[in-house]
Amino acid sequence: MALRPEKRSQGKKSAIDWPALHLRIGQARAAAERGWAPDAEQAERILQARARAMAAEPHNTGAVAEQVEVVEFLLAHEKYAVESRHVREVLPLENLTLLPCTPAFVSGIVNVRGEIFSVIDIRKFFDLPDHGLPDRHKIIVLRSENLFFGILADAITGVRQIPLSEIQPSLPTLTGIREDYLKGVTPERTVILDAGKLLADERIIVREEVR
Repeated sequence: MALRPEKRSQGKKSAIDWPALHLRIGQARAAAERGWAPDAEQAERILQARARAMAAEPHNTGAVAEQVEVVEFLLAHEKYAVESRHVREVLPLENLTLLPCTPAFVSGIVNVRGEIFSVIDIRKFFDLPDHGLPDRHKIIVLRSENLFFGILADAITGVRQIPLSEIQPSLPTLTGIREDYLKGVTPERTVILDAGKLLADERIIVREEVR
């Protein structure tokens, strides 16, 4: 039996209008992109949230502010440290010139780039027993606004940050002049010297004259 013409037409596939389809896809994509763009009110809220976050950032730096940076060094098998803000530079000990009629803690003077300054043995300055490595071959140059001088070291072990909460004020074994110039002691028994007091001590300034 033959099919009716109208039913035969229903079985045919209709042609796809590709230009119209691409247009609708482009319109949908543009609408989606516009949906992610904040309006003026949303943009204001985002900016305020960012401002609050930036204003809160300094509160997170408290841990950094509660630390001190030090230069650590060895001297006669003991660990010492001074705050890096008092350190001008670290140099090898070269061309040390001895000076007569000076205190025992003054090891001599050196000439560095045309600048002449004294070199101090802090163990002798503190009246501590002088034992351990005899070949001290590093100079840590301490400086203030009006004075600079070098202190002897056997070796520089590094620069690091130490939390103030870990620094003990003193130890029972540290007495006398050593305690006067003591800033603190770490749990590893590194002695942190008060370089500011050393730089302010008039005994460092040698006034003796050779006759």
